[in-house]
Amino acid sequence: MIDFEYYNPAKIVFGEHSEQKLKSLLATYGVKSLQLVYSGDFIKTLGIYDVIKAAVAELGIRFSENGNVVPNPSIDLVRELVKQGKENGVDFVLAVGGGSSIDTAKAVALGIPYEGDVWDFFEKGISPKQVLPIGVIATTASSGSETSNAAILSSGQWKLGFEDDRIIPKFAIMNPKYTVGLPAYQTFVGIADVLSHLLERYFSDEKYSDTTDYLIEGAIRALLVNADKLFANQKDVNARGEIQWLASVAHGGFLDAGRRADWGSHRIEHELSAQYNITHGEGMAVVTVAWTKYMAEKKPWRLALLASRVFGVDSFNYSETERAYILSEKLTAFFKKLGLATTLADLKIGDKDFDAMAARATRNGKVGHYVPLDAAAIKDILKIAL
Repeated sequence: MIDFEYYNPAKIVFGEHSEQKLKSLLATYGVKSLQLVYSGDFIKTLGIYDVIKAAVAELGIRFSENGNVVPNPSIDLVRELVKQGKENGVDFVLAVGGGSSIDTAKAVALGIPYEGDVWDFFEKGISPKQVLPIGVIATTASSGSETSNAAILSSGQWKLGFEDDRIIPKFAIMNPKYTVGLPAYQTFVGIADVLSHLLERYFSDEKYSDTTDYLIEGAIRALLVNADKLFANQKDVNARGEIQWLASVAHGGFLDAGRRADWGSHRIEHELSAQYNITHGEGMAVVTVAWTKYMAEKKPWRLALLASRVFGVDSFNYSETERAYILSEKLTAFFKKLGLATTLADLKIGDKDFDAMAARATRNGKVGHYVPLDAAAIKDILKIAL
C-alpha cells in the first residue's frame, strides 16, 4: 500500500421517505437563500419539488431554481446560474438528479463566491478561496458525484474535471424508489458508469493492496448480481437501492486508500463525449472494452487477476494474457446484455477525429497510471474500439 489520506464528510440519508429529512438538514446549515438545480419536470412528478418548496417555506428560506441541466453539462448554464446566484445572495446550492445536476451545482458553488470566470477552476486548476455548501437529492445510480470531490464540465469540445474536498456535498439524500421510473437505458448506462469507477480503481499498479482489492472485487460482484435482478424486474427496489449505494461506494474515495487509480479510460471517454455528445456510461462501455484489449498485450496481470477472482477464469488453464482477453470478452458480454454499444461503429463514429481527441487528452502529458498513455497509445485504443 502507498501512503494516503482519506476524508469524506458527506452525510448519507438513505431509504424510503429519506427526503422528509430535508428540512432539518437545511436548518442545520442555517440556509438563508437556496438555489435549486435540476433537469426537467421529473422532480415534480416524483413529488420532490413539493417537499423542497414546503421545507424552504417553513424555514423562511429565499428560493430560486433552474431546471435546464442537460447530460454532459455545459459551462454556459453554470455561468448563468452563478450570475443568478450572486443576484439572489445564494448561500446554499441544492442539486436534484444525477451526475449532471450535481456537477453543475458543484460548479455553481465554486462560482458564486468567486470574482472571476468559474471555468478558471477547470481550465487552470486554481484553488478556490471559498465554496458554498452543497446538498443533493439523488434520483439516479450512476456517477457517484453525490459523495465525490470531483465535478466534470464541458466547454465546447473541452471536457475537464476539477477536484477539491470542499465540493463534496454536505449531505446526500437517497430514496431508491426515485430511481424506479428511470428508462431502462438510463438505468443500464448508470450501471456501466458504476462499473467503470470500480475498474478504474482496480487497475492500479500497487501489488500490495489486499484490503481495497477485495473490497472492489466484492463491489463488482454485488453490482453484477443486482444488475441481473434488474434485468428480471426493473421495479426491484432493493436491487436499485443496492446499486444506488454502490454508485457512492465506487466513487466516494475510500476505495482509493493505499492505491493509485488509473483513470486513463475516463480521460479517453471524456474526449468522445465532448466531441460527439454521447452518454458517458455508454462511452465508458466502448472505451473499457478497447482499453482491456490493449492492456492484454501491454500489461495483463491486473486484468488476469480480476478475471480469476470475479469471473472464475482458471489460472492453471490460461496464461495472464489469455485471462486478460477473456476479461474483455466477459465485459463485452455484460455491456451488450445492458443493451449498450461496445464499439465506435455501434455509435456510428469513425476515425476522423482521433488525432484531435488524442491531442486534447494529452495536452498536459500522458494520461493514466496503470500504463501511462501518450497520444499514439490513445489513438491505438480508439482504433481497437472501431
